[in-house]
Amino acid sequence: MDPITQTQQAVREMGIHLVETGLVVGTWGNISVRLDDKVVITPSGADYNQLTNEDIPIIDLLTGDHVGPKPSSEKDLHIEVYRQRKEINAVIHVHSPHASTLAAARRELPPVLDDVAQLIGPSVRVADYALPGTKRIVKKTMRALRGRMAALMANHGAICLGRDLDEALLCCQVLEKGCKAFIEAEFLGGAKSINRFEAVLMHQIFLKKYSKQWKA
Repeated sequence: MDPITQTQQAVREMGIHLVETGLVVGTWGNISVRLDDKVVITPSGADYNQLTNEDIPIIDLLTGDHVGPKPSSEKDLHIEVYRQRKEINAVIHVHSPHASTLAAARRELPPVLDDVAQLIGPSVRVADYALPGTKRIVKKTMRALRGRMAALMANHGAICLGRDLDEALLCCQVLEKGCKAFIEAEFLGGAKSINRFEAVLMHQIFLKKYSKQWKA
């Protein structure tokens, strides 16, 4: 199987996994993987369980042209992530329950758990609301992603990044766990954050050292 087909299959299987684990519902959410100067991305409005490898579009990162079915309506956001963040090779956009709750409240997620600080960064910002699929949502979301591996999208959901598809999925899982912990801790008298300096330090250690050992 050639690399493009392998990547199409990985994207398709990830879509099914997201539905099965409740990180997305129905046809919402989208997934992409960078492969050199190509972006393999989920199609627009498709049922993940019905897709075949051939149904997964391929976008030219340089020109924006695509081969195959119509790509996700959020394709411009994925492309901009790859253009600005050279270390990122996978993007997953989810509408998971607890992340969506914080997005609806427009509440930033502070570093209430070690793994949130390590993987995502010292906080998870909320991108200002903009209509999906627009240039404005790209601009707002990219601003919220500065120095972070995830961002909440106001009244919408969340976007998670990874140096590969597995790390992007882990980011989605850790974000959802962190949002759940934060919401529940608020009901128990208020969530207590990790010191910001320590949160930044943990994130840098993860990026530069621990994650390389984890992938070894």
